[in-house]
Amino acid sequence: MTSKTAGSKPPDNLTPQRNTVPDVNRVTADDITASLKAGFSDFLARPFMSGFFGLFYAAFGILFVWVLVWLGKIWMIIPAAVGFPLVAPFAAAGLYEMSRRLQRGQSFVWSDILTVMADQRKREMGWMAFVTLFIFWVWIYQVRLWLAILLQDASFSDFGGFMHTVFFTPKGWTFLAIGTCIGAFLSSVLFSVTVIAMPMLLDRETDFVSAMLTSIRVVTESPVVMLVWGAIISITMLLSMVPAFLGLIFTLPILGHATWHLYQRAVPPVES
Repeated sequence: MTSKTAGSKPPDNLTPQRNTVPDVNRVTADDITASLKAGFSDFLARPFMSGFFGLFYAAFGILFVWVLVWLGKIWMIIPAAVGFPLVAPFAAAGLYEMSRRLQRGQSFVWSDILTVMADQRKREMGWMAFVTLFIFWVWIYQVRLWLAILLQDASFSDFGGFMHTVFFTPKGWTFLAIGTCIGAFLSSVLFSVTVIAMPMLLDRETDFVSAMLTSIRVVTESPVVMLVWGAIISITMLLSMVPAFLGLIFTLPILGHATWHLYQRAVPPVES
């Protein structure tokens, strides 16, 4: 694949090209399977470097939960854990770059990958980070709103009390039902605008709006298959957080590498 980002690092995209929404391919179940296999292969090719990104993501999750406990914000632990995978695509930027170079047979070291990630602040990736964090903030805010409406009389002095109220009381069940519906909607929106946009912004000189539109087109062209892919990501990430977030050391890199390969199959290469 010919790309303007070839070389030691992508060029500074200070004036990204506009109106460059590319054609998209229909994604099949075979593409998902092949992408997962390629992602696992990339992980095995550089296990320590790949695992570093998973470890960093897991450590951030552990620190985030500890801060919530320290601040006494027990009610935020569950919504924060559920919403935590929403920021995974941005955290996987370094993994996309690794897969890009592995696919081209390019050698690289730690500084190459970290430099590319740092350079994204000069490009459109920062806007995608804003979109991601904004939707995460909306998710947390709506959880707090429905807690105030439905569970204003409940006591959340400890995590056990919060869990009992949410899972074993009628008001808690209503809260879970509403939260699940809203969370599913927000997750679907964020997945649709980022699943292809993140690796595309790293790979090409384009603006974040065009990248989001391309991502949405990929999802709408193959809704069932992409829904399955979103479910695979969500369920795998949530299960990986059960053992103190440590499962993310392995699953985040594999899914990140796989996402790059799925992007390659979904969006035709730039013609030279």
